Amino acid sequence: MPLAFTAAGKTVKIVKVKGKDDTVRFLQNLGFVEGEPVAVISENAGGLIVKIKDGRVAISKEMACRILVG
Repeated sequence: MPLAFTAAGKTVKIVKVKGKDDTVRFLQNLGFVEGEPVAVISENAGGLIVKIKDGRVAISKEMACRILVG
């Protein structure tokens, strides 16, 4: 399931990051790597605010669709 469809307040683990090499590398540099827990803090019309590692990151829903969670 893509991260974009995860309900606010729920913590899930990253299963896979998909996309072109540059996109995958960009997301991995932000901390989105396989096995890492991620929590959706809030959602608005254009994107998500998520807690990953020890920080918060704002990403678009388009990018969140490239992050598969389980």
